[in-house]
Amino acid sequence: MKKDQQTTDRLYTKKLSSIDDFKFDDAVAGVFPDMLKRSIPGYSALINLIGTSSRVIVKPDSHVYDLGCSLGAVSSVVRNNCAGIDYNGIAVDSSEAMINRCQVLLEQNNPELKIEVVCDDIRNIKIQNASLVVLNFTLQFIPVENRMNLLKKIHSGLNPGGYFILSEKITSENKAEQDNIDLLYENFKRVNGYSELEISQKREALENVLIPETFSTHKNRLAASGFKNIQKWFQVLNFVSIIAQK
Repeated sequence: MKKDQQTTDRLYTKKLSSIDDFKFDDAVAGVFPDMLKRSIPGYSALINLIGTSSRVIVKPDSHVYDLGCSLGAVSSVVRNNCAGIDYNGIAVDSSEAMINRCQVLLEQNNPELKIEVVCDDIRNIKIQNASLVVLNFTLQFIPVENRMNLLKKIHSGLNPGGYFILSEKITSENKAEQDNIDLLYENFKRVNGYSELEISQKREALENVLIPETFSTHKNRLAASGFKNIQKWFQVLNFVSIIAQK
């Protein structure tokens, strides 16, 4: 079966005279599921893992925050796995294009299980009474100088024993390791149908927007924010997910 051309990521197929910084606009929102599938190795498996794990993490009468929710994949999978738990789901994204599509998708899938959808900067959101907070490939788009304060706020708003899931693209502290990962990751994108031009132009668009850090930097910041039991629980190539507890 051929892919629907309207939902296939073709944003960088043509040579651009100038490349603007990457934005989560209508064009990106329209092809985002395809972009994620072809750009983040193991993404679907990670989403499923978050969903099944939420069954033992999410508590009744608590809040679950999906920060930087994009199209609501985390909110949806948690809701589907916790249908028998009376919790409050809150999905937040600063992109109006993403939020509009997220609202439609959530209403199409189990509309009787309500999730509050909020268009705002996640740094403005008050976290409270939370049993689970998820920041899935979002912190990397937050200015580095604001990251610690955000994590401290999340930690403060979690209930004792609550969980925080942080997924990020990471860099290596070792140049040889980083070069090898870059080689393998670019091959992953080629195998998924991206051309050399697309890979190059998207890399340039993200250069000043997505600022990755090392795993040790993330772990140390989480510890400094008060989290405990900090574990790398998922990794494919240079994409890592960390689970921590208050």
